[in-house]
Amino acid sequence: MDINYELYKVFYYVASTLSFSEASKQLFISQSAVSQSIKALEKKLDQTLFIRSTKKVRLTTEGEILLRHIEPAISLIKRGENQLLDVGARGGQLHIGASDTICRYFLVPYLERFHRDFPGAHIKVTNATSIRCVELLETGQVDLIVVNAPNAYLGNVPNVKKIKDFQDVFIANEAFSELKGKTLSFKELLDYPILMLDRKSTTSEYLHNLFLQHQLDLVPEIELSSNDLLIDLARIGLGIAFIPDFCLTQESSDSLFKVETTEKLPSRELVIAHNEKVPVSKAAQEFLSYF
Repeated sequence: MDINYELYKVFYYVASTLSFSEASKQLFISQSAVSQSIKALEKKLDQTLFIRSTKKVRLTTEGEILLRHIEPAISLIKRGENQLLDVGARGGQLHIGASDTICRYFLVPYLERFHRDFPGAHIKVTNATSIRCVELLETGQVDLIVVNAPNAYLGNVPNVKKIKDFQDVFIANEAFSELKGKTLSFKELLDYPILMLDRKSTTSEYLHNLFLQHQLDLVPEIELSSNDLLIDLARIGLGIAFIPDFCLTQESSDSLFKVETTEKLPSRELVIAHNEKVPVSKAAQEFLSYF
């Protein structure tokens, strides 16, 4: 089927923004031209791609299917254009996928070093869960990712390198002072309010599976998407938080203590990965050389 690339490009921007007017601004064409392009694409595909109303636009099931294929294709084209523009330049572009926790507590010194070595390089970091980061890598939307492992979603990614071991810890404040110096079993720990990351994270999967191995059903008191918030809530005594040890700063360590457990918590890893099926930019190659 011979369909002009520009039609798919317009579809991508409308689908990404769910707005004909916003797509027209980003594409620098009129809203009428956007609307006509979508109509032309729907006619050629003989499918309705969007449900339009006066207040909003949303994708149909067929539109969602098409977007899953168009999004990585557009990303690859953009990356190719950027790499061509970067040829011969010392800087280039580096696009990393990582969680906000990994960015804040691990990547900052490496980004500082990279910026010092390549001041002309453009750095973009997409914050997402470790699970989502793998998807971004596989679809060519980022150059590389730094994520937690074990991570079942990394199974199809061949270029994975361990860069750091870390240990998870349970932390609490003086509201749970009776636990200082004690060692609790996982079963005993369930008598207390547990604060942890939500189910969309590898950390949550890891802890739930750990409790299941001991025939225990973990029901957290609070689930959040940020380790920083978990530390804040532990600091005000709302419960016992489960976090990676590299998130503990001197300030947080002064007001919190570790709750020891009878069952040993296996160590985990931070890994860096790139997709060998996608050309790696010069900037990404330099960043990978740090590890």
